[in-house]
Amino acid sequence: MIANGEWISVVAEFTVGMTTGQMSAIGAFAAESVDDGLQDVTVEVPTLRPRDVLVRVQAVSVNPVDVKQRAALTPSAEPAVLGYDAAGVVEAVGDAVTTLHTGDEVWYAGDITRPGSDAEFQAVDERIVSRKPTSLSFADAAALPLTTITAWESLFERFGLTSDSTGDLLVLGAAGGVGSIMIQLAKALTGVRVIATAGRTESREWAERMGADIVVDHHRLRAETLDAVPGGVDYLFSPHSAGNIDDYAAIVKPFGHITAIDEPPGLDLVALKAKSIAWHWELMFTRSMFETPDMAEQQRLLARAAALVDEGTLRTTVTRTIDDFSAAGLRAAHRDVGSGRMTGKVVVTR
Repeated sequence: MIANGEWISVVAEFTVGMTTGQMSAIGAFAAESVDDGLQDVTVEVPTLRPRDVLVRVQAVSVNPVDVKQRAALTPSAEPAVLGYDAAGVVEAVGDAVTTLHTGDEVWYAGDITRPGSDAEFQAVDERIVSRKPTSLSFADAAALPLTTITAWESLFERFGLTSDSTGDLLVLGAAGGVGSIMIQLAKALTGVRVIATAGRTESREWAERMGADIVVDHHRLRAETLDAVPGGVDYLFSPHSAGNIDDYAAIVKPFGHITAIDEPPGLDLVALKAKSIAWHWELMFTRSMFETPDMAEQQRLLARAAALVDEGTLRTTVTRTIDDFSAAGLRAAHRDVGSGRMTGKVVVTR
């Protein structure tokens, strides 16, 4: 363990040639194009807080939140460092860290209030970091944390599902990152039947491979869902809520539950009232943003997910790996995610 003032010497010990306390990163700037918006930069190695670990980042995954944040940046001469999903090696620890050690191979989804993983090193609170699955490469591991935490919290905290739960769960956007994990977790750890939505042949096939019991066309959401489940579904996961509330009101049972991860402006939920349908929000960054008393639940969640991976129950959702941890590699990944046609996850690795 190290005292707060000793972190630079520890980094120098682990990093050949690093004597200035600087590191390489991919800086994000306000720009109209991704080519101008992501640039290779040099920034200071982050200072550790008492409960932080310093991770040498080996691989990152790009999520829709990365693309949204880049698009929302305001002009500044100073680069923002984006990135959430990551896997790497612990290089140093803060003086209050108790659960991790130097040399540990870890995975995590980061903290939206702090500099991100698109860098050589990242400082992350130990309470949201876990040892990665031993059976996965850094690249395959980096695809999972953010989507796994989001799916897990949605299923087991927002919906309150358990191993004894039954009923029907409708997963919209099932071929995306969160949907892919949600299907797997729901099938492995609950008794619900999973209905997935897809709009393309490859998306449908992907959802079926993830374990969906039924796949419906999201372009005919109401008709095909009610054909498959005439009485309506008990639970609905919504990554894209705008324009869908009337359909949700029709296809969710009375006293059913909806969990949403998006935030469309002016969302009107009054159509759900007649059936007393509960609306839940899920933001996996809430615990770290507010340092909630149960913040370490995310570490425990990731540790449980790592065990599920290593026993073969949960599988990675990587569909593209870019072996170029630079601005050029991140630009390519941002283009993929920004297209809205991704199946699975894209990873950038060293």
